[in-house]
Amino acid sequence: LGLALASSAFIGGSFVLKKKGLLRLCGRARAGQGGHAYLREWLWWAGLLCMGVGEAANFAAYAFAPATLVTPLGALSVLVSAVLSSIFLNEQLNVHGKIGCILSILGSTVMVIHAPQEEEVSSLESMAEKLKDPGFIVFAVCVLVSSLLLIFVAGPRYGQSNVLVYVLVCSAIGSLSVSCVKGLGIALKELFSGKPVLKEPLGWVLLVCLVICISIQINYLNKALDIFNTSVVTPIYYVLFTTAVMTCSAILFKEWQHLVLDNIIGSISGFLTIVSGIFLLHAFRDMPFTPSLLPLFLQPARADPHPPWSTADRHQSCQHQPLLPSEDKDSQSAEEEEEE
Repeated sequence: LGLALASSAFIGGSFVLKKKGLLRLCGRARAGQGGHAYLREWLWWAGLLCMGVGEAANFAAYAFAPATLVTPLGALSVLVSAVLSSIFLNEQLNVHGKIGCILSILGSTVMVIHAPQEEEVSSLESMAEKLKDPGFIVFAVCVLVSSLLLIFVAGPRYGQSNVLVYVLVCSAIGSLSVSCVKGLGIALKELFSGKPVLKEPLGWVLLVCLVICISIQINYLNKALDIFNTSVVTPIYYVLFTTAVMTCSAILFKEWQHLVLDNIIGSISGFLTIVSGIFLLHAFRDMPFTPSLLPLFLQPARADPHPPWSTADRHQSCQHQPLLPSEDKDSQSAEEEEEE
């Protein structure tokens, strides 16, 4: 849990540091214009270092804790980035964003309390037995077949108009990459304990699979971000990726096997609360929230130069109002004068 929280803090802070470094490029070629002047800014390098530390902590967290606990806590990096950006970058964090931050914290707390305990996997031999499980093999085949269909069939037809196509590819492949990360974490623990892990072919297979999965994720996530708005891609990717990882972990490591009903409901409720917070934080990020949007009884009182109950502007009762409009009254008085 400490590693996962530290990972979110470092990754969230890295975005702010790199942004500060990019904003200091006054009069020099910006990164968006193809320049590389940011390589001379120490703030940008500090952000890159924080990103590396955060990813290393995240990698280690997967080796010691269930993926169902570590992956949803990645939402806190978005929260940290939003809060620090409002403080150091003067970016607006409206009421929706603040409510989203509170919901993300509450959902993460609920998930930590009700987190499942994964089945103990302490060696590469036990990891190999898990990978041979028929349920995981069926899941992996379904992920690969659906990803190939999305890439070669749905991508050319609907990739430019439907955000789910490329995001589904990233999420499905990402669930397999998390499994590879957990296997490599176990291999590193055995390596540090003095076991001849380098002679085991499974560790090298997991490393190759991890590189392939991450390459596919980066490629199609960049495509989705290039076509669609970031505020749309980010929450959808978080929800689908976390759901795929939780499903894969439940099948591979039997994390939900010994959970009682209360913990199952608590984990699902915490995850849905985090999803709601991330949605509010991203979907309404650029929407200005002014007091005029509040209900009338919550709007601040405004000074009225003409009080409605003053004697000059006091309205007459309905009983004393004329029954006819002014034009009709004038015409009626003219007719009476002619008759007289």
